[in-house]
Amino acid sequence: MIFREATIADIPQIQIVRNAVKENRLSDPSVVTDDDCKIYITQKGKGWVCEIENNIVAFAIADLIDKNIWALFVRPAFESKGIGKKLHDEMLHWYFDQTKETVWLSTASNTRAEKFYRNAGWKQVGMYGKGEIKFEMSFADRVANKKLSEQMK
Repeated sequence: MIFREATIADIPQIQIVRNAVKENRLSDPSVVTDDDCKIYITQKGKGWVCEIENNIVAFAIADLIDKNIWALFVRPAFESKGIGKKLHDEMLHWYFDQTKETVWLSTASNTRAEKFYRNAGWKQVGMYGKGEIKFEMSFADRVANKKLSEQMK
């Protein structure tokens, strides 16, 4: 299992992962283009992937410009193995190394993603878009969550 920064060459496999998920599926996969991915990982922020046997099984992308988490997805066959958590933590580590500004994300309610973000210390601040939950994490919350996590080890 290899965790590394995403590159432009990873975009086709990133798209495969994005369209393989069972929850938070895109109703129209053409809405998120390869060019969108390229812009997010090269201009707006940065991305990371988890690779197993030369296949990308998960990815995460943080948007430094709009201060949000643009994506965090794991192929269904690789869920519940800690991959999403590792990508999440790496992404937040990088984000808060760049800025101390609060970061946000949105996800559908009543999903595993909602539970994941709540367990990771994200705070619900309202609704976003078409009925999604909007979460935020401040730098102070991230530091507190890391300390608590380390104490529990």
